Amino acid sequence: MISHVILLFFGLAVLLIAGDLLVRGAVGLALAARVPALLVSLTIVAFGTSAPELVVSIEAALKGAGGIAVGNIVGSNIANVFLVLGLPALIYPIATSVDGLRSHLVIMLAATVGLAFLAYGPAGISPVAGACLLAGILAYTTFVAWRALSGRRHDPAIDDIEAYADKPGLNVRTLLFVAAGLGGLPLGAHLLVTHGSAIAEAAGIREAVIGLTIIAFGTSLPELATVAAAALRKKSDVAIGGVIGSNIFNILAVGGAAGVAGGVGFDPQSRMLDMPAMIIAALFISYFVLTRRPVGRVSGIVCLAAYIAFIAGAVVYAA
Repeated sequence: MISHVILLFFGLAVLLIAGDLLVRGAVGLALAARVPALLVSLTIVAFGTSAPELVVSIEAALKGAGGIAVGNIVGSNIANVFLVLGLPALIYPIATSVDGLRSHLVIMLAATVGLAFLAYGPAGISPVAGACLLAGILAYTTFVAWRALSGRRHDPAIDDIEAYADKPGLNVRTLLFVAAGLGGLPLGAHLLVTHGSAIAEAAGIREAVIGLTIIAFGTSLPELATVAAAALRKKSDVAIGGVIGSNIFNILAVGGAAGVAGGVGFDPQSRMLDMPAMIIAALFISYFVLTRRPVGRVSGIVCLAAYIAFIAGAVVYAA
């Protein structure tokens, strides 16, 4: 058991480092090739920053560990709201009165309803449903590109590429970053899924708990670091758009890829605890966006308490 735990955390570290290196290297190559910054942000950065969740869920689906895939998707969305927004809100209020944010919220809510419909259906995310979800992420990306190209100054769902523009150009450093990222992502995902499944089997718990807790928390760390840094600089208005965009990507792209890779189902505990928690998280963030109220310190405490309660509930009902 100890060796499985060590290798699981080692896989998580490899996954996070590889994902960051891949994005930095790919951004450098794209900028060197004079690809417009908008397209770089919409494709390489937006998709690359969620590569850890994507690769883990595909690996889990291919190996028949559907619980880890589902737990990763649902747990990441819960962590994005209650942890990624809650903890930085203790530092500085997270603004929600961002231009164009409500349209992204509507899409996030529609994606959440769609996932809930699949979760409580008989087939879960089947290959056909997965293909529909992937079509949704393509439509969403097109929508964001259209909004940005229509003259809007900034779209809250577009990441800032400056943080990833690490010595752009066709040089050895950039190529090494890309190579390390491409090699490290599948290795980290393999370690996570293999040893996560082994831990679940040895402990007699459902696989989804590993995905909901350790894996979802770990793959949400980059978003947490980004939002915390923005809060420290008192520029937290850029944070909530990234959280909503990440939740949309998790459902449509990660869920879609997992479905196409082999399909994943939802166990009774997921329907009873995990999905309701994700829906509550979506409604919680909706309240602040629709009323344009900032997520302040009191709300941050509520978020963290909700996240701790959810993790405790997942552990209690682990078996």
